[in-house]
Amino acid sequence: MALQDRLNAFKADFRSGRPPWNVTRERIEIMDRATAELIASGQAQRARKAGEAAPEFTLRDPDGNPVSSRELLAKGPLVISFYRGVWCPYCNLELQALQAALPEIAARGANLVAISPQTAPNSRKSQRDNKLEFPILSDVKSEVANAFGIRFALPDYLVGLYKSFKNDLPAFNDDPSWVLPMPARYVIGTDGIIAYSEVNPDYTQRPDPSELLPVLDRLDASKAA
Repeated sequence: MALQDRLNAFKADFRSGRPPWNVTRERIEIMDRATAELIASGQAQRARKAGEAAPEFTLRDPDGNPVSSRELLAKGPLVISFYRGVWCPYCNLELQALQAALPEIAARGANLVAISPQTAPNSRKSQRDNKLEFPILSDVKSEVANAFGIRFALPDYLVGLYKSFKNDLPAFNDDPSWVLPMPARYVIGTDGIIAYSEVNPDYTQRPDPSELLPVLDRLDASKAA
């Protein structure tokens, strides 16, 4: 099943009001309002895009080891998935889809990393629960997400809703500010230039990992030429 089909199925189940979610129409309207406002802000269009230089970064994996984008790019193209956290079911479905595509990504000489603002223990939980074989990196205070132009602050009314859901972002992220990255996916060539970008102000919409493969094929072909 394609990733978006899985996301749509979960979304329909979540919004049905049935257990275990038991979400009310009022709460759905609050989430939809926040998504609509983020879309209307135009921030996604201002984020880093294909053809631009990718910000360099060094982040730590769940074991505390530094992971450098420059070192990864010395080995081949780099695929980056920015996601919100282990608490987000849409993100977990995306991570599972990326794991399924990992052999094809690796066969094209590329590395894959996921980046979230959460702490190392939560990253380990993400890896364990989703059976991931690629690293999750901790972006403290979403500073790398901000360099890519995808960090945003949650409106106060959404903060209140998250608290009612027990989604305590300051605890998940060890950061008192209520900020998140918009879900985003990038392919960066070995020259440090972004070859593909997809930023999703609507967190329920994600591109299929299969879209990455033609991009990686083009990069490989240009390298051979």
